[in-house]
Amino acid sequence: MGFLEEEGSWNLSFSGAGYLGLYHVGVTECLRQRAPRLLQGARRIYGSSSGALNAVSIVCGKSTDFCCTHLLSMVKQVERLSLGIFHPAYAPIEHITRQLRDHLPPDSHVQASRQLGISLTHWPDGQNLIVTDFATRDELIQRYIDGALSNNLPFADCPATITVSPFSGTVDICPQSTSVSIHELSVFNASFQISSRNLLLGFRSLIPPSPEVVADNCRQGYLDALRFLERRGLTKEPVLWTLVAKEAPAPAPGALDAGQDRAQKAGTALDWKVPNVLVKDVPDFEQLSPELEAALRKACTRDPSAWARFCRSGLGWTLTYLLLPCTLPFEYVFFRGRRVVAWLPDAPADFWWLQDLLKSVALGLCSMTKAQLLRLCRRPPQSSPPILPTTPSSATAGATGSSSEHNSGEE
Repeated sequence: MGFLEEEGSWNLSFSGAGYLGLYHVGVTECLRQRAPRLLQGARRIYGSSSGALNAVSIVCGKSTDFCCTHLLSMVKQVERLSLGIFHPAYAPIEHITRQLRDHLPPDSHVQASRQLGISLTHWPDGQNLIVTDFATRDELIQRYIDGALSNNLPFADCPATITVSPFSGTVDICPQSTSVSIHELSVFNASFQISSRNLLLGFRSLIPPSPEVVADNCRQGYLDALRFLERRGLTKEPVLWTLVAKEAPAPAPGALDAGQDRAQKAGTALDWKVPNVLVKDVPDFEQLSPELEAALRKACTRDPSAWARFCRSGLGWTLTYLLLPCTLPFEYVFFRGRRVVAWLPDAPADFWWLQDLLKSVALGLCSMTKAQLLRLCRRPPQSSPPILPTTPSSATAGATGSSSEHNSGEE
């Protein structure tokens, strides 16, 4: 890829992925091990939603073990809730904000201002904004997860940007599609292939499966990043061919291949013989990446206490759902009340913000109404239709008729 020859001439962009954000961790670990120059020499690292969280981790130098532990802890927390994401205790934003405040270094906003770009959505007009300057650490924490609804993959159309997404589509690093569908869905500045696999991944991004399934998604990110590097000759030696004992699969007719589309734009030659390796094709992932495998196994380990094992058992789940009509009202009041108490220090600022918003909306409506009234007042009044002059023939006919009536009257 020609733009990689000059230092600092490329960017990295991580899409929003919800609970599939661990895919980005696998991609990052592969780049760190196999091609560290792509991470160290990037001009900017952009991200949206959970992709922004991964971008923050890269800029601040967080380890793979840290990322896997904290992301999978959220998945295990949802797994423990009887109603999953519909439980009143479900509060992912609060959980992530608390973790960032506990673990980000004091000068994280200084480091982020040099290399980070976060996609934001301005409410209520829905306009997108890419923020690259952060005045304080709290400002960085508050802005890391807001832009998926307006720009889910920042600078996806830029040839000098290496894009990453856990959904199949026209992205540099993504799962290779085996579907023959040629239809795409372009939404939130990102392109998704319409396929059953993407529909399943979209469901998992909102409602997380078991931690083991999420961990496999992270391993797939590592393999997809390795395929990206080997196709472009950015690794010292091929690795994927040693993992499979079969010939390179031919692409399905009409299947979308992200690298091919991007390569044609950039005018680069790719090695299409590099196989597409899935996690199920790798019996021992530890030989491929010991650090990532150790971090995933550690993060997937559940509480070994007797009470925790009982709660995970079939009898424990049965009792939990049987007692749900009695316990759910108290849990709802408790967790909602705790959120209100936590919100009270920020209430004055939120009320001022709401007042300014309502004022701006009211002024906008007044200006629109005034403009419409002025337009109506300036419109010229409609004049009455002009009286058409009578033609000579009609006038003669009228005079003749009057004379005849007069003569008949004298007789």
